[in-house]
Amino acid sequence: MLKDAITNISVKLLYGVYFEKDVITRAAVFCNDSEETVQLERLMSASIDFMTGDYDLIGLFGHHYFERQTDRRHLSHGINELGSFRGVSGHFHNPFAILCDRNTDEDHGNAYGFALMYSGNFIFQAEVDGYSQTRVAMGIHPKQFRFTIHPGECFEAPEVVMAYSDSGLSGLSHSYHRIFRENACDSPFVNCKRSIVINSWEPFHFTFDSEKLLETALLSKELGADMFVLDDGWFGARDNEKAGLGDWVVNEKKLPGGLQAFSKKLHDIGMQFGLWFEPEMVNEDSDLYRAHPDWCLQVPGRAPARSRHQLCLDLSRPDVCDYIISAVNAVLDEGGIDYVKWDYNRYVCDVYSRYYPADQQGEIYHRYILGLYRILDGIVKTHPDILFEGCSGGGGRFDGAMLTYFPQIWCSDNTDAPSRLVIHYGTSFAYPVSAIGAHVSACPNKKTGRTVPWKTRAVTAMHGTFGYELDPAKMTGEERNECALYSECYRRHQDLIRTGDYYRLSSPYDNSIFTAWQFVSPDSSESLVCVVTQDISILDKNSYVHLRGLSEDAFYEVEQTGQVLSGAALANIGLLLPSTQPQYSAFIYYLKKQ
Repeated sequence: MLKDAITNISVKLLYGVYFEKDVITRAAVFCNDSEETVQLERLMSASIDFMTGDYDLIGLFGHHYFERQTDRRHLSHGINELGSFRGVSGHFHNPFAILCDRNTDEDHGNAYGFALMYSGNFIFQAEVDGYSQTRVAMGIHPKQFRFTIHPGECFEAPEVVMAYSDSGLSGLSHSYHRIFRENACDSPFVNCKRSIVINSWEPFHFTFDSEKLLETALLSKELGADMFVLDDGWFGARDNEKAGLGDWVVNEKKLPGGLQAFSKKLHDIGMQFGLWFEPEMVNEDSDLYRAHPDWCLQVPGRAPARSRHQLCLDLSRPDVCDYIISAVNAVLDEGGIDYVKWDYNRYVCDVYSRYYPADQQGEIYHRYILGLYRILDGIVKTHPDILFEGCSGGGGRFDGAMLTYFPQIWCSDNTDAPSRLVIHYGTSFAYPVSAIGAHVSACPNKKTGRTVPWKTRAVTAMHGTFGYELDPAKMTGEERNECALYSECYRRHQDLIRTGDYYRLSSPYDNSIFTAWQFVSPDSSESLVCVVTQDISILDKNSYVHLRGLSEDAFYEVEQTGQVLSGAALANIGLLLPSTQPQYSAFIYYLKKQ
């Protein structure tokens, strides 16, 4: 404990140590033991000093449709900063950073990781002083943060998960993958096989009826899907994005007999039932807004900033949290729901709560996040039999705190396979593949206009939870049969993908020939290698993929080629890729120790 004897204010430093994972957690608690009210304006969760400044900083930046791109820079003198000030952890910067030696690569060198367990505004700073020493600080962003602490009260800053590797970036990633999978996530689904999901949005958007949905669900079974997810449009007067959001009551004109009746029909044909929610938002054209216009974040006397024709509910208010918990649970408690997609499609702005006085408005960003966690405690943790997946305009709220509730998070609204290779690459530095929501979508891709083979889309989606984001009625029977084979391939290898050590075999930034990645079982007895070719003009007869994580003195049979090769040969010589392949061809190799 640190204490100021003059003001009688103290800070408790809280540590957690995970010896087997090379992980230390750190949080800070600010306590006001004085007789005066204090305004807290800045409190970092962790502040760490390094005796040198000769480091590189790796951060994850991006935007909607292109999240978590890697940015590696040498630390300059002064303050080097990453952060988000959009009310969420955000598309633009992720609350994760790496400090590493300048020569650190995937297999060699020192690497220090910092991941903030927080889903709101954050800041990461690495300051190199005049003596070339480095101080790292991470916590809640101090901009527009001012929290009132009354005598006898405390304020707890979120936890930073810090990891170290002396064996390069792969070792650091393995530590984070394990800590998030094995320690952070409370969902029982984190250790279970996941269903293959198909979503209703692509074929129907807001216009559907139960018969059309069931026809599509039957076709979806031919793809190998297990779960049919009813997306937006099932509730209230929700016939477009301008109305109904916030009214979580089933629209029985579209679904006669309600959700339970529709769920039974799905279960009768052997499909599980999933449902879409966006509980943190509201349309002005809704019964909820008409009854409670003061329940939104909105600056008095000013027109609100609308995005997607919706406003942010004020989650800093206890009555708003109570309503969301009650309304969503009323739907879930009817039964028959196996999966929930929890969406969040805009940033927080107009940050003013009519529930709190003017001198507490600096608390609202943080109180919003506390309200969100209270809601998730009251919904997600009270329904352990339902698989919840997080989403935020794609991957705009992909952070360690969300993973404590959601064992998987939709990685990006960009489902173009070559784009996803880059997005998955950056995401993998911190977050396990078992948490990456990834689906096969139709081509030409709506975002990029690019067409790639079905196999390439499927292999790329196996770099995650695997599912489908398309209309099966627009596919030929041959295409549906082909997808069924990929679904079966994913089921066969799902345990290895979910729990294996993950290796980035190439960088999409440095290698223009192919992108490759590998899963290795903890005992090194089996491995799965995936490759997507890129620039075929330089793909020749001598393009090899060098494998990692295998036992050098053991022999492995490559199922697809029948070769038996030593782990040393696979590491030092590699697997030979077929030559003269079309651009964006995909290969998958399964290796078993002999």
